[in-house]
Amino acid sequence: MSLASTPRPPARRAAPSAATRASRNSFTAWLQKALGLLLAWLVVLPALAADDGALRIGSKRFTEAYVLAQVLAQTAAPHARTEVLAGLGNTAIVYEALRSGRIDLYPEYLGTIDQEILKNPAPTSVEAMNRQLAPLGFGVAIPLGFNDGYALAMREADAQRLGIRRLSDLAAHPALRLGLSNEFIGRQDGWPGLQQRYRLPQRPSGIDHGLAYDALARGQIDVMDIYTTDAKIGHLGLRVLEDDGGYFPRYDAVVLYRLDVPQRFPAAWQALQGLAGSIDEREMIAMNARAELDSVPFEQIARDHLAGRAATAGQAPRGLAAKLFGPDLPRLALQHLGLVLASVAAAIVIGVPLAVAVAARPLARSWVLGLTGIFQTVPSLAMLAVLIWALGRIGTVPALAALTLYALLPIVRNTCTGLAEVPAGLKQAGMALGLVRGDVRRHVELPLALPTIVAGVRTATVICVGTATLAAFIGAGGFGERIVTGLALNDNQMMLAGALPSAALALLFEALFELGERRWLRRDLR
Repeated sequence: MSLASTPRPPARRAAPSAATRASRNSFTAWLQKALGLLLAWLVVLPALAADDGALRIGSKRFTEAYVLAQVLAQTAAPHARTEVLAGLGNTAIVYEALRSGRIDLYPEYLGTIDQEILKNPAPTSVEAMNRQLAPLGFGVAIPLGFNDGYALAMREADAQRLGIRRLSDLAAHPALRLGLSNEFIGRQDGWPGLQQRYRLPQRPSGIDHGLAYDALARGQIDVMDIYTTDAKIGHLGLRVLEDDGGYFPRYDAVVLYRLDVPQRFPAAWQALQGLAGSIDEREMIAMNARAELDSVPFEQIARDHLAGRAATAGQAPRGLAAKLFGPDLPRLALQHLGLVLASVAAAIVIGVPLAVAVAARPLARSWVLGLTGIFQTVPSLAMLAVLIWALGRIGTVPALAALTLYALLPIVRNTCTGLAEVPAGLKQAGMALGLVRGDVRRHVELPLALPTIVAGVRTATVICVGTATLAAFIGAGGFGERIVTGLALNDNQMMLAGALPSAALALLFEALFELGERRWLRRDLR
C-alpha cells in the first residue's frame, strides 16, 4: 500500500492549554470580584451616608407636614445638628422610615397613630397608645395644640342645589364623582369605614390631595377629602359636610418619636417640649395659607411663627426664577447627580461582564435580555415599593437599586450587539496570531464593540436622569423634591423648578457624550 493511500487518523482537537483554561476562568473570577465590590459598596454606602450626630426629622407629603417639620427642626437647631427629610410620602412610608432609623421623629396625628398604625378598633388614650408603642421603641409626645381632622367637602353651589349638608346626604346622590387621596382610600379610618358607616354607593377615584382642590374648582370632581386646617377650604368657598354619624376620630397633632431621642439629644428634646400647645387651628390655617396661596417657603413660615410674627397672607408670591435658583439648588443637584452616576456605574459593573458572558450563548443571552427587559416594564413607583419591602428601608439604597435595574437593559443589549457585530475574520486573525480566546475578547472584540457599548451607557444615563426624580418620593432627594412639593401645593411653578434642572442635566449628559464621541472620531482619523 502506497503512502498516498495510507489512511490518516482523524484529527483530534487539542486539549485546551493551562493558559487557555486560565483565560476562560479569568472573566468569571473578575465578574465575581466586581459583583462582590458592588455588594460591599451598597452595604457600606448607607453607613457612610448616615449621620448619627444629626437629629433627623421627617414629614409626610402635604403642606402642613412640611411646615411642622420646619418648626420642629428650627426649634431643635440651636441645640443639635438637624436634618429634614421632608415629603417622604404617606403614613406607611414615613412610619417605615421611623422604624428603620432613617428618621428620629416626625409630626403625626393621634387618630392616625391609633387606627392606622396601631390598628385599634376604637379610639384610645395617649397613655394607652404609648403602652402599645413602647415595645416597638416609639413614643407619642408634644401635643402641638390643634386638631386637623378628616372631612369631605364640595362646591358650595352644588351643595346648595342638591341640598347636601351632612355626610349621610351623599347616599342619595350616587352619581356624584368622588376624588379622594390614595391614602384616604386605603386607610382603615378612611374611605372603607366611611362607606360602610354611611352606606355610600359611590366609587371614588384616587387623586393627589394637592391636585384635588384644582380638580374640584374646575368641576372635574364633585367631592374630595380634606384636612380641616387646609387653607383652600375658605379660599375656594367649599362646604365642609357635617360628620353626623360621628365617624372620624380626633386628629390632634403630636410628635411620634424614637424612644432613644431624649437620651441622644437631651437639650434639643427639652426645647421641642416647649412647642406643646403653641399652635392653634387658626394659626395653622394661616401658615398653610402662606405656603399654598402666597408661595412663601416653608422655612420662612416656620421662622416667622417661632419669632412671633403673624402668619398673614398677602405677600407677593415667589416667581419661577426665585424657585428655580433657590438656595436648595446645589444640594438637589449634587443628590441627583450622585444618584445618576452611582446607578449607571453599578449598571456598567454588572451589565458589561454579564453581556460578555452570554454574548456567544444564544439561550443564555435571550434569558438575560428578557430579564433586563422585564425590569424596564415595571412601573417606577411599583419597583420602588417592591425594593422598599425587599430591603426593609427607604431612601438612597432602594432608589439606587431601582435606577441600576432600569439602566441594565440598554447596557446589556448594546454590549451583546457590539460583540455580535465584530467580523469573524478579525477574531480568526487574532487566534492565528497566537492569542487565546480571552485575549481576543479583550484586545479585539471589546475595543471594536466599545462605541456601541458607550451608546448603551448614554441611553442608560438619560433614562436614569429622568427616573431619578421619583427617588424623592422615598426620601432619596434630588430634583424630584421640588416636583413632590409642587404636587403637595398644587404649585405648577415649583414642579417646573424641579423638571427644568432635570431636563438640563439630561441635555448636559447628552452634550458630554456627543463631545466625547467627536473627539474619539477625530483621534481615530489621525
